[in-house]
Amino acid sequence: MTFDEADPAIHKLIADYFDVMHFQDMDLFDRVFHKDCTLYSAQGGELSLRPYAIYRDAVANRTSPAELGNARRDRVLDFDQVSPTLAWVKPQLEMFGGVMQDYLNIVFLDGQWWVMAKMWERVGDSA
Repeated sequence: MTFDEADPAIHKLIADYFDVMHFQDMDLFDRVFHKDCTLYSAQGGELSLRPYAIYRDAVANRTSPAELGNARRDRVLDFDQVSPTLAWVKPQLEMFGGVMQDYLNIVFLDGQWWVMAKMWERVGDSA
């Protein structure tokens, strides 16, 4: 299945995810990221683990890419849906001078899709 064929609710989640990353709307953040999610990165050879509360605080207390005038070049590079309740999305976006690629594990719980785990990496510099 391609991303174009995915459930419209998954499309909505990813559109909201891109908006959260650009505008840092914290009400929307709470509708995108599950309260038990974790963010992972291993940049510089060190594992960084950020549970929901720590990640939420970091996002809430930084200047948003929108406020900084960062361009939006959001896109989905890859997608796979394992079952009616589990899928994986590989989005790419630009923020803070970098090109970021994420692996988002998403789950369908309590009647909606959520980001349950996010792995991210800076893969280049913004144009």
